[in-house]
Amino acid sequence: MIEIKLGPAIRRLREGQGLSLRALGEATGFSASFLSQVENGQASPSIASMERIALALGVTLGEFFTAAQGDSSAVTRADARPTLHSQWSRAQMEALGTGGNDQGFVSMLVTLEPGGSSGKRPYASMGEEFALVQEGTVELTLDQAEQTLGPGDAVTIRRGVLRRWHNPGEQPARILIVARH
Repeated sequence: MIEIKLGPAIRRLREGQGLSLRALGEATGFSASFLSQVENGQASPSIASMERIALALGVTLGEFFTAAQGDSSAVTRADARPTLHSQWSRAQMEALGTGGNDQGFVSMLVTLEPGGSSGKRPYASMGEEFALVQEGTVELTLDQAEQTLGPGDAVTIRRGVLRRWHNPGEQPARILIVARH
C-alpha cells in the first residue's frame, strides 16, 4: 500500500492548472481557507468533498489517484496500491487500476470503518458505477430510498443519481466500485 498525501496532490494539480485557492474554492463551493487546510494536511475532507475537488480539477476521484501518484502502469500490485484516507468519512480508498484516462473506467476498493460514510448527504455520482459489497453491511441511499446491502450484494448506479454510503455495523465494510466516466 502506498499512501497518497491528499494535500500535496491537490496542490500539484491546482498549481499545474494555474488555479488559485480562491478559484478552486469558487469551482467547488468550499472556502479558500478550508482548501488551504486540506492542502496543508490540517483538514480531512469526506469522500463526497474529495469528488467535488477532483471534478473541479478536471479529474475523477479514480483518476485523482493516477494524477496524484504520476504512475500509469496497467498492473497494480496488492502491496503497492495507491491509497487515500479520509478521517472525516472514516474510510480508506485503494486504487485497483491506474491504467490511465483512456480506459474509460476506474476501479477502487473502499473500506468504511464502523460509523463511516461517504458524506453527510447523498450526492450525485459523476459517472455510472457498479458496486459489489465484499464484507460487512452498508446502507446505500439512492435518491430518497435506503437499501441495506451485505456481502455479495451488488448495485449499478446511473450517472447523476444521488447516493450515500454508510456503515452502520460494528465491523469494517469493504465495497468494490468500478466507475465508468
